[in-house]
Amino acid sequence: MSSDTQQGSPSLEQTLAYLCEHDLEEELQLVLQQLAASNQCDGLFLLRVGKGRLPVQIEAMYQSDAAIFSKRDAEMLLSRVANNRHMQSYTSLREPAIVEDVTAVIDDEDSRLRLNQAKIRSVLLLPVGGDKHYIFGAYRYDSDGIWPEVIRQNLLLAGSLLGLAQEAARQRLNAKSNELVCIEHLYRLPIPCVHIGIDDRVIRYNQTAAEQLHVQTLQKVENLVPKREQKCLLDTMALVRDQVLEQSSCEVVLKYAPDDAQARVTFLCLSGEDGPILMLVEPVGEPAVENEERSVSLNFDALTGLPNRTYFEALYDLTNPCECERSTFVGFINLDRFQVVNNVSGHRAGDQLLCQLAARLSQLVRKEDVVARLSGDEFGILMPNIDVQIAEQVAERICQAMASHEFSWEGRSHSVSVSMGLARCDNEADSVSDLLRRASAACCLAKEKGGNAWYFYSAQDPVVEKLNTEMSASVDIVGALANDRFELFYQPIEPLSVNDDGLHLEILLRMRSPEGALIPPGIFLPAAERFNLASKLDRWVIDRLLRWGSDHLELWQSLSMVSVNLSALSISDSEFINWLEMRLLGEPELVGKLCFEITETAAVSQLDHATGLINTVKPLGCKLALDDFGSGFSSFAYLKLLDVDYVKIDGQFIQHLCGDRADQAIVSAICQLGRDMEFEIVAEFVESVEVARHLLKLGVEYGQGYGIARPEPLSDLTSGEGLHWYRVLQG
Repeated sequence: MSSDTQQGSPSLEQTLAYLCEHDLEEELQLVLQQLAASNQCDGLFLLRVGKGRLPVQIEAMYQSDAAIFSKRDAEMLLSRVANNRHMQSYTSLREPAIVEDVTAVIDDEDSRLRLNQAKIRSVLLLPVGGDKHYIFGAYRYDSDGIWPEVIRQNLLLAGSLLGLAQEAARQRLNAKSNELVCIEHLYRLPIPCVHIGIDDRVIRYNQTAAEQLHVQTLQKVENLVPKREQKCLLDTMALVRDQVLEQSSCEVVLKYAPDDAQARVTFLCLSGEDGPILMLVEPVGEPAVENEERSVSLNFDALTGLPNRTYFEALYDLTNPCECERSTFVGFINLDRFQVVNNVSGHRAGDQLLCQLAARLSQLVRKEDVVARLSGDEFGILMPNIDVQIAEQVAERICQAMASHEFSWEGRSHSVSVSMGLARCDNEADSVSDLLRRASAACCLAKEKGGNAWYFYSAQDPVVEKLNTEMSASVDIVGALANDRFELFYQPIEPLSVNDDGLHLEILLRMRSPEGALIPPGIFLPAAERFNLASKLDRWVIDRLLRWGSDHLELWQSLSMVSVNLSALSISDSEFINWLEMRLLGEPELVGKLCFEITETAAVSQLDHATGLINTVKPLGCKLALDDFGSGFSSFAYLKLLDVDYVKIDGQFIQHLCGDRADQAIVSAICQLGRDMEFEIVAEFVESVEVARHLLKLGVEYGQGYGIARPEPLSDLTSGEGLHWYRVLQG
């Protein structure tokens, strides 16, 4: 529409000419923008009404630059308004309708408020054509409710054409989905199945074709047979290609056929002229039952009857996600507490539960989706051509349905739930392995939420980013253990008030990259906890420390105390506790200097295990320290149940001690508790002399932090004499 439309609305002929000049699918937003500008509208929208009238879906929307809401917020508001029960009468329009004040027909207070904020008053609604029912609408800010006839006619024409264009696009999309379903069924065939393009090259093929024909994508079809057979094969295919016959067959020898066995090759036309051709290959004389049984065993899970991982991965390649108009998603599902069912009711019960889950999942997905058993209690779902909102609805439906699933075995009932991860194919370079890895990671996050939940993988999600960092770090940990890239460091723990000739140490672990750079413990230690590697690290630390003590026995004996941290995983691991006891029994000259630190959180959450550790190491002469004391809510209540020698105050109470009277009161109370219960107090995060002097006044015996000494490699330690840092406080 030309610039003269700024003086008034264009004629119907001008509007039609403009619409005919543009691709109403590819240039939809541009068309809406121009229509709004030339017809004095502040916003345009195209709605699609379902069979039940509600819900109404937004197909397209444009709003002017004067809008106070973002496009996303505006779409959400429009969706709420369109689906309001008082708007239902407008979803069966046969003639144009004007809603003079839309706020007057909406009973949702929040929607009315937001409509008032946006100054949206008058709305024009126009029924348009298509097999589905569409409504084209326009609105204005602060309108008087008058819509001139020329504008109504222009928008009615535009809406009709846009509705038809959207419906055509939807039908093509449905055709694509139907094609994918067809492909899936063809892929299930127990014989080689190959799709051939118009250039006689292979487009896609099933697993059986890959194994028996050694076929490859883009391979010329005649190269599947020896040269002497190529003319026969191409002539047979030409009968179908030229539409002389709908299907045609020939018997030829395939290149990889054993003993020159004959095969019957059948060509079928899939979608009319210039469409792809389907090639089916059947061995001549081989029993069909044997062939089918072999294909089923290769592609399907024997227990559940679902496709297996091989089938699942190959089918993903067949769907060509990058060619789909909408996204392709992969779901990864894992049963929560499946091991409990196996342990309590036996593996037959577990197998029965897996079969029930397989059947239920197949009912909960769309007809074009594929459910597969990947391994054990892990299942995958391939969801081609799907919107993110629908994929999320499928995930929510699965979690809710499985949580209400009742499973009983021999009179015993088990609660059932699943965790699910969702991952989207973001570009054509994404392989099925990439998507399964992401979906599996998202499933881990769902499990960490407590199970019976789903999680959507997004690379920009900080939680996902942290998980990826820790997964990478866990691989580095395994490599560092194998290649001896860990080092022991130490940090002094100094008396604040009295002289102690021997040095108190806390042993710290550091990891180096293959290039030799130190990796922060804040990265690899959480990864070790998360991926069950902490016990291996604890073993490495204790073993190397005791070796160092044996090699430097005189230096070791001059030390006052050597403190070692134990993870929560280690104290709950009976195998580790047994190993620790045997290792300490073998070093009687070293154990008297050892002090094991466990965090308050680990001790409180695993009280029985913490008590078991204390009962194991204290009779051997080792001491116990409770680390991060005060970080929980039940510290004082549990302290009387634990026979500890030291309590290390959590650093959060030390960092701002000088100016925070509440922190001072808490530290003072802990010190009084120590005097009454006969354990000594250590303060972490001592960053300055001023903080140390405050601690001394409050009754803290020991301090540790960068203000006293930074960590150093244990290999650099040459003397066991203390730093006598208390003299600094007396100066």
